[in-house]
Amino acid sequence: MITRLLVANRGEIARRVFATCRALGVQTVAVHSDADADAPFVADADQAVRLPGDAPAETYLRVDLILDAARRSGADAVHPGYGFLAENAEFAAAVADAGLTWVGPPAKVIATMGDKLAAKALLAEAGVPMLPSWTDTDGITDFPVLVKASAGGGGRGMRIVREAAGLAEAVASARREAAAAFGDGTVFLERYVERGRHVEVQIFGDTHGTVAALGVRECSIQRRHQKIIEEAPGVIPAELRDQVHEAAVAAGRAVDYVGAGTVEFLLAPTGEFFFLEMNTRLQVEHPVTELTTPAGLDLVRLQLLVAEGAPLPEHARYPATRGYAIEVRLCAEEPAQGWRPATGTLHRFDVPGVDREFGWLQRSGLRLDSGVVAGSVVGVHYDSLLAKVIAVAPTRSEAARALAGALARAELHGVATNRDLLVRVLRSPEFGAVEIDTGFLDRHPEVFVPLLPADELPVTALAAALAGAAQRRSTAPVLGGLPSGWRNVPAVRQVTRFTRPDGEIEVHYRLDRTGRLAEWSSTPATGAAEGSADRRETGSAAPVAPTVALVEATPDRVVLDVDGVRRAYRVHRVGLAVFVDGPDGAASLAEVPRFPLPTAEVAAGSLLAPLPGAVTRVHVQVGQRVEAGDLLLTLEAMKLEHPVLAPTDGIVAELPVPAGGQVRTGAVLAVVTSEEDSR
Repeated sequence: MITRLLVANRGEIARRVFATCRALGVQTVAVHSDADADAPFVADADQAVRLPGDAPAETYLRVDLILDAARRSGADAVHPGYGFLAENAEFAAAVADAGLTWVGPPAKVIATMGDKLAAKALLAEAGVPMLPSWTDTDGITDFPVLVKASAGGGGRGMRIVREAAGLAEAVASARREAAAAFGDGTVFLERYVERGRHVEVQIFGDTHGTVAALGVRECSIQRRHQKIIEEAPGVIPAELRDQVHEAAVAAGRAVDYVGAGTVEFLLAPTGEFFFLEMNTRLQVEHPVTELTTPAGLDLVRLQLLVAEGAPLPEHARYPATRGYAIEVRLCAEEPAQGWRPATGTLHRFDVPGVDREFGWLQRSGLRLDSGVVAGSVVGVHYDSLLAKVIAVAPTRSEAARALAGALARAELHGVATNRDLLVRVLRSPEFGAVEIDTGFLDRHPEVFVPLLPADELPVTALAAALAGAAQRRSTAPVLGGLPSGWRNVPAVRQVTRFTRPDGEIEVHYRLDRTGRLAEWSSTPATGAAEGSADRRETGSAAPVAPTVALVEATPDRVVLDVDGVRRAYRVHRVGLAVFVDGPDGAASLAEVPRFPLPTAEVAAGSLLAPLPGAVTRVHVQVGQRVEAGDLLLTLEAMKLEHPVLAPTDGIVAELPVPAGGQVRTGAVLAVVTSEEDSR
């Protein structure tokens, strides 16, 4: 029997395993880097052991440190979670050699499936359909092809190559990314199927020879080859579902599989399906399988029971399904900026209507599996996943609607997320009609547009300004009873200026001596134009501003009557940062102080680091002529590589950071000047 379990992982999956352990009465041990010392998963554990350092290579990828942590804490079993060492055969063997129970398939199975080329050959003999693949780029003449990491998954180390000219760089980049994520830079290439769907089967094996299929999941909505929306049961014909189940079970039996695993397939538009890979671990998307089983399967509980030698329970061998479940991965990233990871402090994290965290729901509802809480710091060292939000309902459309509504109402303050994109995908007609494939996001640029319409921003900024005024009155040391904005000359308007990543906005408003909103307007904060009571100056044909009446204004809530429709805005201020959640979407603003401190000038043509990270490679030299779009250097952050491209034609004037250099947000990475300026 397992009495004390160490989870060799972090974040959401560590919390998920700990939740099941609490229910079973199993004691828990966390390991953590210095960056994670105050993370929620550390607080959830009964004991925690520090792994000195921040980078994965010096912490979560150190087998020796994790085994030492197990020894020091008295753990008798190890759960690897997913990512990091979860599919590392040497780690599994080392755990077993140390006399500990390994919660996962045997090391031999991990090694067999970890060598994806050998796995393809083995499973092809078992009758599992395969795509052609190569290890030598010289043998490739037909494109497109897909570069894949041999040692891991999650989209890391994966690149689509559509022509021979980009093949060498794609392979080199994939190798670097795979090495950083998994400690192994081996890659191979596979034929790429256009408009294919990604479907997968959850399998479970025990030490008594049973291998069962627990259902099909649909995982086609992906960015950078990493899933962001998953659902169960997969919407495929019953006959095809049976065939996919049979192929998955055949794959498991071919290697005497034990524990939780996933067999992934590519479903072609022709109806053919091909093996992609087997993940020898628990998947990120396992909750949608749990929530669609009427018996309430807990896959982590099954992992522990099987690891202890118990047979797979009868109800888990042939599970029925009920309803429909859809999961989204809420990530700290900016989709419209090339999926750029975001960092910072999560000042507020509130998803409304959550019925359960990390567990099964008796009926329809919302589940949250989160690695963060309000106050969590999102850094650059690890994956951008913040949480998984899962809705279960009788039908797919009901689940999608409930999930989109909860996300739209969520208060996510302080760190940019992909929330708006997820809502737009869930509400899109194509998603509702199951017209989806792995290239969905490439064909639907409309889902990258923020939920808050551009013409609603002025009213949202007005709400922020009125909340700020209410806060100042509530904290005024003298004459606090006077209405906000009271002055001897009532015709003078108040002005509040806000900055946003896409520009600035200036709000002008005047309250009369009874506190009623007498007039308002907004302008881009250029200093050149001033708004009027009934027009918005936008630099082009300005639409007529709505008629707005102030109903209520407190520091954290503003109610406005906008053209006869009452609208409530929730306002949260942290220093000069202002977060506004309204009926049409959310906005993050930064109030500009009346007397800002001087800042250092940045040379024209400077390219600034969008987030902290390390410069992995510099591709150009000072004095070199470049064209718009040329690759200048590569920045690594959150385990992914981010290209820094020339914004215009010109000459590279400065390269202040060498390869290997660490940078902070806003640091100058390169300066590109026009040829005329460089003379």
